[in-house]
Formats: sequence, C-alpha cells, structure tokens
Amino acid sequence: MSTPSITIFVRHSADCKYAADEFCRRCRCRKHFRWTQNGTQYRRKAGTRSWEEAEEGKRRLEDQLAGRVPNTPESNGARTVADAVDLFLKDKKVQGVSVDVQGKYTRELARLRTFCESQQILTVQGITRELLTEFCGTWADDYPSTITRAKVRERLRGFLKYCYEAQWLARVPQVPKVQIDEPETQPLTMDEYKRLLAAVTEAVKPTEDRLSKLGNLRKWVDTNYTPDVTPARVHAFIQCMRWTGLAITDALKLRRKDLEHDRSKGIYRVVTQRQKMRRKGTGHVSVPIPNDVAQELLAVLNGNPEYIFWTGNGSPDSATRNWAKRYIAKCFAVAKIECNGYMKSHRLRDTFAVDLLEKGVPMEEVSKLLGHSSIKTTEKHYAKWSKGRQDRLDSLVMGTWSTQPHGD
Repeated sequence: MSTPSITIFVRHSADCKYAADEFCRRCRCRKHFRWTQNGTQYRRKAGTRSWEEAEEGKRRLEDQLAGRVPNTPESNGARTVADAVDLFLKDKKVQGVSVDVQGKYTRELARLRTFCESQQILTVQGITRELLTEFCGTWADDYPSTITRAKVRERLRGFLKYCYEAQWLARVPQVPKVQIDEPETQPLTMDEYKRLLAAVTEAVKPTEDRLSKLGNLRKWVDTNYTPDVTPARVHAFIQCMRWTGLAITDALKLRRKDLEHDRSKGIYRVVTQRQKMRRKGTGHVSVPIPNDVAQELLAVLNGNPEYIFWTGNGSPDSATRNWAKRYIAKCFAVAKIECNGYMKSHRLRDTFAVDLLEKGVPMEEVSKLLGHSSIKTTEKHYAKWSKGRQDRLDSLVMGTWSTQPHGD
C-alpha cells in the first residue's frame, strides 16, 4: 500500500482578505490536511494556524501512514487499528476468555475503531494520550455507571499493552483515570435477609399470560418444556449465594457433585473452582454450609441431573442475566430493599464475607473462601468489617496508654 499524498489547505474565517486562496501561506487562519486512500478522501485538522507547523504535522502524518515511527527503528511497521483489534480479539479467544468477556472487548474496541476513523487515525501509531482523552470523553452516554467506565478503561489498557508488546506502539499511552462516584455494595442486615426470603413467594410466580400460553401450547410443552423457575428454586438459590459466597454465575452453574457430604464431621460442603480463579489455574474452594441449606439444595428439581439450578439450556451468561433481572432483582423489589442501583446479587456475597469478618475470621481465610486471587482485593472491599484486625489494632493502641501521661 503506497503512502498517499497529503495536501495542506486553509479554511479561512469569513473576514479573511485571502479567503479566495485555500493555499495561502500568509494568513493566520486554521490549517487542515486532506488526502485520498483506497478511493476514500480524508480530512483532518492540522491543529495550528502556522503553515510551517502544518508542514511538520504533514510529515508526521505521512510517517504514520507509511509505518515510519520516530525513534523506534525496531518497530515492525504500520498496523491499522482494525487489524490490531482483530488480532487482539483472536488472542483473547485463544486464551479461553469467556464468550461474554469477548463480547465486551468486541463492542468496546469497535467504538475505539469508529472514533479513530472519525479523527482520521488509521494506524495504531496514531493512538496518543490526547486522542484517548477525547475518546474517554464520549463514554458518559455509552456507560452511565462510573463503575462500568472504570472496567472499560482497564480493558482498553489491556488492548494498548498488547499493541506495545507487539511493538506497534513505542510506549503505552496513558488513559484518563475514572473517579468512581457510586457506593459500594453493602451486606444485608438480618432483617433484610429475612424479608428477602419471605418475598420469594410473591416475586416468583407465573403470570396469567404465561399460564395461558402454556395451555395453548400443550403439545410443545409436553415435548420441550423444562420445569419453570419455582419459588422453592429461587429460595434455595438465594440461600446458596448467602451461605457459600459464590458469585451469581458460579452459583447458577453449581453441580450436584460439588455438594459433598463430609461424613466424618457430619456436615456438607460446597467444593468449587471459582470463575476468576479458573482462568488463573488456581485451586479449589471448599465452604462448609448449614445442613438445612444443603438439604434445601439437594431437593431442587430443574430437569437437569448435572446442575442444581441451571437447566443447561442456552449460555450460562444469558442465564445469569435472566436470573439476576427476572428473579433476584424482583425479590429485592418486593422486599422493599433499597440498593441504589448497584448489583443486588452481590449483596448476598457481601453478606457472607462480612458475617465471617465480624465474627473474627481472619481476612486471609475469608479471601480464600471468596476465591480472590489476591488478599488486596478482599482488603479493598471488606477491611472496615474485619473485627479480628480491629481488635488487634485496639490492643496495640491501648497497650501504649500506660506509658503516656493522661493529664490531670
């Protein structure tokens, strides 16, 4: 692909006396570039009123389009943004990243590609800190939640790091940080948890319209229908999340064989490999649960002999979204538990963690039970609830009092 010829031209202000000459070098009106590549004409602001500075910008743009990167002689040439995105997505697929996460990367990088094209940035070398600042400024409409924007930022940085490691970028440009202004999830109080369980019967029941459709489609139902989600099934699901600390996807994909009976201790335990830990190849997590909760889980019927809650139909990601929206969120609404917009199902996981910490279980052990790959993650969200840690701090501080004067 040959390097296109770039032309500098002037867009004059209305009162410029040189308005008739778009190639005038003497006026101080804004300079622009234009060129044609593969039958498409592109235009771009030069960002200057000086013809000499525009000439410098023209040379830099020509270098970018030709794959010539200043001070990086080992670079392997120009790589278009489109090609870089395609290769990055293939890399994620090879790594075994979940289909849901692959979809997020695909959608978010498609927006980056479209934005770059709107700014006439065709190659990876043109992705600068300034460009990324402008790009991140468009996120408010696409991602209203600051928590979501923070996660999008991390995925974007992953793409830029990939480009750097492939030697398409001389360095990883900085991406503006996102200030999270939303409250973290909070554990449920005992009263809230009782209200949530009591709300299941009212929240989970087939509508008259649903029953009518089933009656009209009896032949199809007899051959294809799997048991509908019942109040008993949702009640057991909430209990499962509360007493195991499982994230909603892990709870939904819980297998019957994961519920083990420890005869020597007379207890049941849930033994799983958490979703995030699975990608890191780390070990299993074993959580003892109350016997009555175990019996409730064993009694669940869903038409699938392998899983306790998931029928096995469709993708786990779509099933997770369905359970979160149609059942968990509805139970919270009926129970009149305010959540201020944050993830409702995660409050059950928080309840599990905080209950242990407040009863003195060490942070390190709670981190393992939650399946966190680093204790820093646990500390970030739950440090303020660690009774054991606070008790130790209290003892250390109080131990200094006897050596200090207390006043009259």
